[in-house]
Amino acid sequence: MSKYQIVFQPSGRRGEVEEGATILQAAQSLGVGIEAACGGAMVCGKCKIIPEFGTFDKLGLSSAKEHISPLSTVEEKILTAEEIHKGVRLACCVHIKGDLVVSVPKKSQSAKQVVLEAGSSRQIAIKPAVKSYFLRLTPPTLEDPMDDQQRLLRALYESTGLGDITLDYTVLCKLSQVLRENNWEVTVTLREDKQEIVRVRGGDYSRKLGIAIDIGTTTLAAYLCDLDTGELLQKASRMNSQIGYGEDILSRVSYATSNPDGLQTLHDIIINDVNELATELTAGIGGTPEDVDEMVLVYNTVMHHLALKLYPGYVGRSPFAPVAAHALDIKARDLGININPAGWVHSLPIEAGFVGADNMAVVIAEEPYNSDKIKLIIDIGTNGEIDLGNRDRLLCTSCATGPALEGAQIKFGMRAAPGAIEGVKIAKETLEPSYKVIGNDTWYPELEVTGALGICGSGIIDVFAALYEAGIVGKSGRINNKLDTPRIRRDENGKWEYVLAYAKETGIGQDIVVTQADIRAIQLAKGAIYVGAEYLLNKYGIDHVDEVILAGAFGSYINKRSALVMGMFPDCDLDNIHAVGNAAGDGARIALLNIDKRHEADEIARKVEFVETAAEPDFQEHFMEAIAIPHAKARFHHVTKQ
Repeated sequence: MSKYQIVFQPSGRRGEVEEGATILQAAQSLGVGIEAACGGAMVCGKCKIIPEFGTFDKLGLSSAKEHISPLSTVEEKILTAEEIHKGVRLACCVHIKGDLVVSVPKKSQSAKQVVLEAGSSRQIAIKPAVKSYFLRLTPPTLEDPMDDQQRLLRALYESTGLGDITLDYTVLCKLSQVLRENNWEVTVTLREDKQEIVRVRGGDYSRKLGIAIDIGTTTLAAYLCDLDTGELLQKASRMNSQIGYGEDILSRVSYATSNPDGLQTLHDIIINDVNELATELTAGIGGTPEDVDEMVLVYNTVMHHLALKLYPGYVGRSPFAPVAAHALDIKARDLGININPAGWVHSLPIEAGFVGADNMAVVIAEEPYNSDKIKLIIDIGTNGEIDLGNRDRLLCTSCATGPALEGAQIKFGMRAAPGAIEGVKIAKETLEPSYKVIGNDTWYPELEVTGALGICGSGIIDVFAALYEAGIVGKSGRINNKLDTPRIRRDENGKWEYVLAYAKETGIGQDIVVTQADIRAIQLAKGAIYVGAEYLLNKYGIDHVDEVILAGAFGSYINKRSALVMGMFPDCDLDNIHAVGNAAGDGARIALLNIDKRHEADEIARKVEFVETAAEPDFQEHFMEAIAIPHAKARFHHVTKQ
């Protein structure tokens, strides 16, 4: 019987399944959590999925409509006409007839991904872009028949001295009713730098809400704040629903530019994610998205263009020029974001090329430009950004790490979710592993049955370093097949692999292995980060840094010693390597709560020196040296091979 490749998004889980198996059976065999309350009896309608069709170069397969069984009578009864039109299917009813990519919507996911929302504890000076003023107006009379707009502006001037103020059109439309229904006592909300009133509501209502969102290639993290006190009221996160159109940004650029409605499709998807997060956040305090007056968005350059519906075609090719690099203020209604339609959405500036607004958020959170220490800041994601410098000078670059460090392109890779192996050790004497999974603090072999489903990013780094320190993998990255252990074996294609977990221990009924191809993918990713940092050091004229700061979810969960063992960044004292959580999210909140930091970000972004490492004439030579473990030439004095 034939076997076919299936990839589940957004988890990134992939594997081979036999022809005729249902998508639900494939998900269960691969440890992909899909809600199925009826156990696959085709009655509950919970296992809704969306097959994705097209050629997926990064995944190495083509997914076609002919690769699945046609719509069944059960699906016709359970699914709505709109769902059928959108391509929704029931995983329990769809039989696999060829290679396939399947998107699992958030509501159908039973295993929730661990998304880092928290950052560091930071003191933020509160100076929001919007302010509120309570006003008592004198009603019009025959002797004083002034129009409602001028009457409001006159009362504002008399109370505050503020003049030359305008009203947003949507506010003007409701003004007369609001004034009269509230006995001429209202609170106006003013976006002061725009000199514009964005809300008029009845009574003395001073509370103002804002939302900051870090839109990553893979995940979104959102924060609801009180704009007066700075209090973080709610936080939420979700997978980026665009992931079904490509795990990396260049794949999405290709989709947006090669399909007639590609840009509109990807824009609509991310705006829908933003709106769902806004609904979730405000529901947590008993409100609605329309209660929110201000929003700040940060993202990499490609996500910036897709979210704002700016043509991304020229960002993806040399000289990588964005449509707009400076900070932008856009009306929420113009983007289709369902907060106060008169409210503004602020987009932090892009530094250069692929160094986006999310990196600028990291910079204003960490403020290397106010430090005497030379700091190396690495925000590790699908697209990595690196900053180096202090108050004297600041350099930046980007590096295409790809999704391997987040579990994609790894045979048993998965994103951080319960059941993912997150920590690994290997005994040098026996070459036997111990490991732990997310959701259980007991390590194997103490926990005989771990229910492991795959390996997430932090586990990949740990197992990579552990394989090297145990001598299983050499400096070149090759698996040493001369060692006497059954855990080193050939796969079905004759390639060498290391068995991390046997089937009896796992939750997927098959061995979890680390392949030679996995090791090579990690070498390429870590080499990209190292060589980016190396070029910045060279351009700055230094050979070491005072501090290494690891930002983002990945940088917060990995073992910093393991990262140094594998040579992910230049040597540094372990005590001076710090994880700061979602610094991009922190920077977004800072910009939401303090308008001066927005101006500071725009000023600093124009001063940062961008280094295009791939354009350097000796890039390939340096990159090949950085692929070696930990490096072909550089020395790492702060870790020793055991």
